[in-house]
Amino acid sequence: MRAGYCIFILLVSLTLFGIVDVCNAGKLSYKFYKRTCPRAEQIVKEIIQNRTQSNPSLGARLIRMQFHDCFVRGCDASVLLDTVNNSTAEKEAIPNSSLSGFDVIDDIKTAIERVCPKVVSCADILALAARDAVSAPFSKPLWDVQLGRRDGMVSLATETNGNLPSPFANFTSLIQLFNRKGLNVNDLVVLSGAHTIGVAHCATFSSRLYNFTGKGDADPSLDPTYAEALRKQCPNPASPTITVEMDPTSSLSFDNHYYDILLQKKGLFGSDAALLTNRNSSKIVTRLQRSRSSFFPAFAKSVKKMGAIEVLTGNAGEVRQNCRVVNP
Repeated sequence: MRAGYCIFILLVSLTLFGIVDVCNAGKLSYKFYKRTCPRAEQIVKEIIQNRTQSNPSLGARLIRMQFHDCFVRGCDASVLLDTVNNSTAEKEAIPNSSLSGFDVIDDIKTAIERVCPKVVSCADILALAARDAVSAPFSKPLWDVQLGRRDGMVSLATETNGNLPSPFANFTSLIQLFNRKGLNVNDLVVLSGAHTIGVAHCATFSSRLYNFTGKGDADPSLDPTYAEALRKQCPNPASPTITVEMDPTSSLSFDNHYYDILLQKKGLFGSDAALLTNRNSSKIVTRLQRSRSSFFPAFAKSVKKMGAIEVLTGNAGEVRQNCRVVNP
């Protein structure tokens, strides 16, 4: 009955409204574009493969972008929107000022629009691009991506406040924020593992290096030798142009090495060190550190949950023709 109904409605939709996958409307699906844009995932993969050859840090950039998008208004590609008139967009907020990779998303969108105009959302493109960029060195996808997100039409810099985790946050603040997004302590620890790739600006952690308790000292939860090495790289006051590997010697390798450095008291951010201040999260850190093989399925599960935060589906939102602006 349902299959026949879906076929009938789909035919009506094709005739009257253009290509719409009615049976998948309102939910995410692994085969959302199977009929409406079967080449979408392949186009994303090909462009990402090409771009990561010259920019091996792209995985870190795009997974961070997806994270920042999903935590503000849900995974609706609002972080891709440019500022319009006096309405400052999310990407202009201080926590997002160092995001990069927008040009890659633009290139993918342009390529897909040539083949399937007005079908594939920017939110889905971002989710696929982040997965493929992180997975590029492995020659296989590290997790499956459900599709069917719609794009949001609002982007406000002010809404990043209280929605994006701070690098200075303690455990209580972190878990409260993650819980509000439908994520638990396991997701917090697992998704923090993305810090195994990428770099950070000195200002995001330099407060741990200089005068931490008002006595000219460093954060006692930071390995003293590592703190000294960081001080040599990051002068005080912090320079906005200097970056440091988040995972020393391994910032281009997506693996469980992050948990090694965490247990060595070399987590770069205060929010990293905070994971060892709670009994439950500390146990999860130790478990993930001991088994590389357990990290990948755990990350796949948690990033899938993150990718479904407050998604717009069905008739909500829109499918942007240009990821930087809402449709006219």
